[in-house]
Amino acid sequence: MRRPTDPLSRETVLDAAAVLVRQHGPQALTMRRLAAELGTAVTSIYWHVGNRESLLEALVERTVRELGEIRAHGRTPRARTVSIARALRRELRARPHLIAMVHERGLTERMFLAAQRALVREAHAAGLRGARAAEAVRAVQFAVVGQVLVERNRERAPAQHPGEPELWAGARAGEGEPDDPALIRALSRPPDAGKVFESTIRALVDGLFTVPDSPPELEI
Repeated sequence: MRRPTDPLSRETVLDAAAVLVRQHGPQALTMRRLAAELGTAVTSIYWHVGNRESLLEALVERTVRELGEIRAHGRTPRARTVSIARALRRELRARPHLIAMVHERGLTERMFLAAQRALVREAHAAGLRGARAAEAVRAVQFAVVGQVLVERNRERAPAQHPGEPELWAGARAGEGEPDDPALIRALSRPPDAGKVFESTIRALVDGLFTVPDSPPELEI
């Protein structure tokens, strides 16, 4: 919350607007409500960001820029690629309503461009080139986006009766179930989305970054 003594600026207005959208969705963002959150007059909001549509456009542009600030960390191409994937998942999950606004305005591909470029650098560092490097970049990107969509869908889905834990809790080997008690116990617990993501992205990157041997020369 802005203190009355703090100067009002364009960035201050955008910060407050972003919080409203993140917490309640775009429909909650009205100029009157934003002015109330900032403790100022509606006319002051218009002075700094224009009308509501201009404000939404500014939020979309800022979201695109923020997704461009993802940086790789690690000593190897594989480790750095995993770090990019983690950061991308974290950023997408942190701002679902803003990401939806970007998508609705046809800027999704532009939003992902910086992350793609970071992935390209690591694919090249791992020795991949051409179509194989492009395949690796898109595979990682799609895996992250797919994971986020599944997580969001599970969070928003109505309660399941019975749910996965209940369905597996009473499972017994020999009744069409695998003879693997540890597996059944694990599947009877709610999934840990973070662990699933780590397993998925590491396995994917390990497979993608295994450079095949050069094909043998044809004998003529």
